[in-house]
Amino acid sequence: MPLPWTRPVLAGQLQDLGLERGDAVLVHAALRQVGPILGGPDALIDAFTDVLGPEGTLLGYCDWQAEEDAFADPALRPHVPPFDPERSRSIRDNGAFPELLRTTPGARRSGNPGASCAALGGQADWFTADHALDYGYGTQSPLGKLVEAGGKTLMLGAPLDTMTLLHHAEHLARFPDKPVKRFEVPLLINGATRWRWCEEFDTANAPPGLPEDYFATVVRDYLATGAGQTGRVGNADCVLVAAPEILAFAVHWLEQHYRTVGN
Repeated sequence: MPLPWTRPVLAGQLQDLGLERGDAVLVHAALRQVGPILGGPDALIDAFTDVLGPEGTLLGYCDWQAEEDAFADPALRPHVPPFDPERSRSIRDNGAFPELLRTTPGARRSGNPGASCAALGGQADWFTADHALDYGYGTQSPLGKLVEAGGKTLMLGAPLDTMTLLHHAEHLARFPDKPVKRFEVPLLINGATRWRWCEEFDTANAPPGLPEDYFATVVRDYLATGAGQTGRVGNADCVLVAAPEILAFAVHWLEQHYRTVGN
């Protein structure tokens, strides 16, 4: 294969993997795994839009680069930059792809700071509108809408334990004593900073008794059923799954394994 990778070749690989025109796909990308790209990461985003077409939508999980250490410091709190969907940077822990997508012309970003997603394409406005500030990984979120739309999730060289859609499964799964956290966030509202208390299930930690990287086990168990597609984009090993199917699998997996752990 040619090096560096070109936009048409990457588009062909995405199609071979199973992406189709009109799809909505949430992408987690480790860009270094792809290898050199002619035109850089922007050419990869262009390859996605070539495959998805104007009616398709490309999504990335942003979170935000919060200055949380300053939130409780009386001297610093008045100077903490508020969350602004149009300007606040994506968290660095998620790699460069979400921020590159967020800053692509035409992209939108949802309004829940920690659960925020960027979207580019035909349904970008719908995916990012009305993101709940409480329980932001629930049904009123880009994750919930991805399932509603029959979308897909692509791990493009990214570790399987970073599949954000499974936080939606944690929200939906029924098991006792789900850890809940309450926290304050500064929001930019009408040009001013407003602090708001928020509440959500604790997505920073695995449910009691499960390892922190259990998402990877869920994905591997799902793939072992014969579902999903694997392949390569550039040099990156990839996994593509249907959002509704892996969500249902993960909810059942969580409920069954939590019962096992608890007994």
